[in-house]
Amino acid sequence: MAFLRSVLFEIAYWTVTISFAVICTVLAALPGHRPLSFGLFSYGRAMAFIMRFIAGIRIDLRGTRHLSRTPSVIAAKHQSWGDGFVMLATVRPLAFVAGDHLMKFPLVGFILKKAGAVVLSNQGGEEARARMAASLEALQRDKRHILIYPEGHLAAPGEKHPYRKGVYHLARDLGRPVVPVATSLGLAWDRQAFIKRPRTITVEFLPPLMPGEDKDAFMRQLEDTIEGRTAELISAQNGGG
Repeated sequence: MAFLRSVLFEIAYWTVTISFAVICTVLAALPGHRPLSFGLFSYGRAMAFIMRFIAGIRIDLRGTRHLSRTPSVIAAKHQSWGDGFVMLATVRPLAFVAGDHLMKFPLVGFILKKAGAVVLSNQGGEEARARMAASLEALQRDKRHILIYPEGHLAAPGEKHPYRKGVYHLARDLGRPVVPVATSLGLAWDRQAFIKRPRTITVEFLPPLMPGEDKDAFMRQLEDTIEGRTAELISAQNGGG
């Protein structure tokens, strides 16, 4: 049954994605951010729908009260492509920091540019910092929450990558709080795995953190917060808690 669900999900995934790629390209040609923002929100909702009703993945969404009207930087654990769909369907309006690997997909580059995304090299370092600095002026005027994945990579449940300091610089330079996000979505949709496992998973927004002068202390706190809560969610939903 899981295999059949996964086949049907794959068909629906690409049908919806290709359809919205065309729709969002048209919306991106319209003036302002709002038409495209609505298109991306609708895409996230459509993907959340097929995740639930085809793949059988139910989202237990917690802690949205930590998303105030004041724009924040959302620093999220990244276990699956489904993470982004949950964010698009939940946080509106939403801007995001994207890896340059997404530019290889047709139409995506145009959509990302119009959406005001900050596109960074996955190699990080000075080049990534220079691109982020060039985007700060536009982001200062932007009242949207900004989504960033501090690890820069997909991580299997129980796995983690080094946290990159771009999230600290972004939040400090913009004067925004950082809202950590823990997840157990990888238990149902592990990275790019074909088989999707029907189950209820959790995506949890955690209390905001303010970046202070001590960059290393902030990064340790952010990592401990996200990884600690993610481990608790995975343990509880695997029957360990």
